Amino acid sequence: MQPKEDISMTDDKYLKRTIVKETVPSAFLDTGSRDLRIYLPPGYNEVLSYPVVYGQDGEDLFNFGRIATLANKLIIDGEIEPFIIVGVDVDKKKRTAEYSPDGSLHEAYVRFFAEEMLPFVEERYPVRRERSERLLVGDSLGGTVSLHLALRYPDIWSRVLSLSGAFYEASQQLAALEQELGWLQLYQYVGLQETDYQTDTGIYDFVTLNREMRELLEAKGAGILYTEKDGKHQWGFWQREIPDGLKHFMD
Repeated sequence: MQPKEDISMTDDKYLKRTIVKETVPSAFLDTGSRDLRIYLPPGYNEVLSYPVVYGQDGEDLFNFGRIATLANKLIIDGEIEPFIIVGVDVDKKKRTAEYSPDGSLHEAYVRFFAEEMLPFVEERYPVRRERSERLLVGDSLGGTVSLHLALRYPDIWSRVLSLSGAFYEASQQLAALEQELGWLQLYQYVGLQETDYQTDTGIYDFVTLNREMRELLEAKGAGILYTEKDGKHQWGFWQREIPDGLKHFMD
């Protein structure tokens, strides 16, 4: 059962959102392009500059994670300065191949994300270009690929909001090869009812996987805010954690 919706989230002032759709051409992806959905904050002004959140699973992040409505509420209520959100859509049939670090399409996807999508957004929108003003966010394998984007491109990203990251063996092996990670900041959430979650590659204990990744990264100096709460592997629970994750990085 999904958790009940917060009544305050139905207020009209939070529901009036500006979301623009874009298509990024790509030489790396086999489809030749990828769709984006871009949230512009209340009072958006092209002469200003904004922090930016880059999210995996763009369609689900907006529709089920309700990140645009959550952002509106945080901004309108004065809890966070205005920021832009870029959601990168995914073909769910190719999601594991793109997001998992041992996936057949992973290399193409991370290069698209950093070398094509990022410049596309920065040429068209007034997003800040400092590493400290960019945040990666993802759920499950979206959290995994977000972490590996930061590890692959540490000059671009240093901050990751991971919601029940799918930190399988291949992911942990790659992280173990890293040296000093004092530059990396991670907000890591996992639900305590995620101990036997069925995926397309098997049944996994996400609590154990996240504890192991936390220990591995902290041993290398990464700064981690780690949170375990009652919750399942679904958007209804991740949605509740998104505001705290955003405020952790943007307060």
